[in-house]
Order: sequence, then structure tokens, then C-alpha cells
Amino acid sequence: MLRKQEIIRLLKETAFDSKEYWVVSGAAMVLYGIRDTTRDIDLGCTTPMADELENKGYPVEALPDGSRRIVFSETIELFENWIEGQAVLLEGLPVVSIDGLLRMKEKLGREKDLNDILLIKEHFLTC
Repeated sequence: MLRKQEIIRLLKETAFDSKEYWVVSGAAMVLYGIRDTTRDIDLGCTTPMADELENKGYPVEALPDGSRRIVFSETIELFENWIEGQAVLLEGLPVVSIDGLLRMKEKLGREKDLNDILLIKEHFLTC
């Protein structure tokens, strides 16, 4: 399980251009302090960044909507153009906004995402 400081360290080690990617899903929840840990780091990225990673030979999977999923490492996956709303800087990293995170979780609609929506709302109602 990855904690906040490890997420920050791993992302800084990638040296990705902060204008080309953003943190989403569970890792975003950890960076916001909503959760203590996450299993992996999901990122959204621009098409040029997805192209670059594919050209470098990282494993790529075409998704039903035509976008791509790229496996960067055991713990980091990137999803082409996956974002709702916009990214904000948090801990020096681009992270999907809370509103965007909620919308992304609502669209996914899985049981774990519905539980995450409750956690997000509880966290920000009590802060």
C-alpha cells in the first residue's frame, strides 16, 4: 500500500511534465488526505504524453472509448485524457479537483467508487 509521501516520491522520480499528466482516483484521495493509502497510482495524461510513452515501448491497451491505458510501472498506470473538471496543484503535483474527482467516481459507478464518494463528501463536510 502506498502512503502520501511515497506517492509524491514516486511521481517526482518519473520526471513527467506536470502539464501533461494529473493524479486521479485513489492516489488523489490520499494526496487530499481523504484516505491513508492506495494500492496504485492512476494518472490521466494528454494524448502527446500517451504517444510518447507508447513510442518508448511501454505496454498499451486500447480502451472501448478509443483512449489508451499505459502501464508505466508496477504501481503507475496512465489513462489517456481521463479527467473531469480540471487539475489543481497539490503538494507540487497536478491533481484532479475535488469536483472532478467526484464526477469521475460517479461515472465509474462501481460499488467501491460509490463508497469513495461518501468518503470524499464526509471529509469535506467535516473539514
